[in-house]
Parts: sequence; C-alpha cells; structure tokens
Amino acid sequence: MILGTAARSGLNGRILARGLARVFFLVGCFGASLFLAPWARAEEASEYQVKAAFLYNFAKFIEWPADDSWKVEDPLTICVVGEDPFGAILDDTVRGKTIARHSVVIRRLKAGRSWKGCRIAFVSSSEKDDPSLNLASSTPAGVLTVGETKGFAARGGIINFVVERDRVRFEVNVDAAERAGLKISSKLLSLAKIVRSQDPRGRS
Repeated sequence: MILGTAARSGLNGRILARGLARVFFLVGCFGASLFLAPWARAEEASEYQVKAAFLYNFAKFIEWPADDSWKVEDPLTICVVGEDPFGAILDDTVRGKTIARHSVVIRRLKAGRSWKGCRIAFVSSSEKDDPSLNLASSTPAGVLTVGETKGFAARGGIINFVVERDRVRFEVNVDAAERAGLKISSKLLSLAKIVRSQDPRGRS
C-alpha cells in the first residue's frame, strides 16, 4: 500500500527511502493503528509533524496523579510555551481526538505565564536561554514537560526530543517524572534513552 502510493506519486528514491524510514520507525514505536494512516498519505513527514504526533501519543502512555478536580468533561490541554514552531500542525494533529474520554486542546503561552491547567507543556527552543525557566524546581506537579533543546532532560525536563540521522527520537528523565508524580509506561520507556537529572555540580 505505502510503496504503491509512493510510486504513483513519482517520489525519487532518496525521498522515498527517508519517508518510509520515518513511517516504519513511527509504526515500530507505537503501532500501525496510531501512525500508518496519516503518514502513508504524506510524501515525507516534516520534523514538526512527527513531533506533533509524538506529543499526542505520549499522553496515552502517561498516568497522571489522581485529581478530583479533573472531570471527564475537562480537556487534556497541551500547552506550547514560547514561540510556536508548529503553526497549524499541532492543532490539525489533535483535532477531533480524545484520550481516556478527554478531548485534546492546544494553548499557546508566552514565557513567564502560569502553566496551570496544562497536562503537557511543550517548551519551545526559543526558551532555552530563559533564566527564569528552572525545570528542576519550578515545574508544577502533574505536568509532563517536553522540550527540544540539548540538555533539556538533564536540567529537569521530563521528555526531550533529539534528532539523529533524520529521525526524531526522545530522551526521558525518570527522576523528573517521579518528582512530577507521573508514571510513564514501560512501553514508552523501552523506546527512550533514559537520562538522570544533573546534580548541582553538573554531574548526572
């Protein structure tokens, strides 16, 4: 099916190989039912298409702390902190989707704004030099922090995207997840590079 579609679209060999590599990597990570249909129609998934799909699917492998104030009719909110690199991609990815009966909504937050109500906070690369962003001590409990800059997880973020050989992969800081009161599925952890928080002297 994928090969036939790609051949009909006239993709050259290099683009086809890279596109299929991404499809099969994503399928291997989360299963065909999650990713195959959207990416089979794409000539080549962009970096932020892949990241958007991961953000949505991460939520399926996280157990948040018990919270009586979070009703089933309340949305699962993904907040983008700082400059938004997704454009409409993230909105399109979650449109009409639900997770554990919660609708999924996107909020954009400027630096310094409260993360209250966020279940996932994607911290844009625009915030990498913000001195007020102390992930290890100031992140609210129950918030899954996701970044895309070098050292984000070691500094106290929970998940960090890294791009290696044209593939989007991710690191998980299990110490930070524990501090936030989040339980991450072993299935997700088995796909990640596990990192630990750095101590005050910079050692991990």
